[in-house]
Amino acid sequence: MTDKASKPRPGEPKPANKRGAARLAAVQALYQMDVGGVRLSDVLGEFEAYRLGQEIDGEQYRDADPAWFRDLVSGVVADQRVLDPEIHKALAEDWPLKRIDTTLRAILRAGGFELLRRKDVPAKVVINEYIDIAKAFYEGDEPRMVNGVLDKLAHRLRSGEFGDTGEEA
Repeated sequence: MTDKASKPRPGEPKPANKRGAARLAAVQALYQMDVGGVRLSDVLGEFEAYRLGQEIDGEQYRDADPAWFRDLVSGVVADQRVLDPEIHKALAEDWPLKRIDTTLRAILRAGGFELLRRKDVPAKVVINEYIDIAKAFYEGDEPRMVNGVLDKLAHRLRSGEFGDTGEEA
């Protein structure tokens, strides 16, 4: 784990705080649910007991805020019927959500949930956090795609934070 004094090299994602670690774990849990058909209660229990802040196969998982993790994963599952159409509208016309890579879909859903329901976190913070998560998984254009989609969602769902009318930016 990186201490606060050390900084990431240019282009590397920032080290995560407890909420950031919870966001990353939530994306992993959502991925696991999507790919493996794992139930919500099972994935929450597994991550809270065996992954958050634990060492697995020589890898030390960062200490995460378990309440934030649980809220994100449970919230995405509860709001998926609202989130998916919103994300779909923010995607390019020829890229429906079902065509998006499973990890990227989990990132967009978690970020979309925070933009929709966690008004206590500024939209720009949400967007930056999920760009960093995308950088942890991808080296190509995906982080820019996360930025574009979440930015469109933020302008539509939280227009007051940007001083616009909520129309497409």
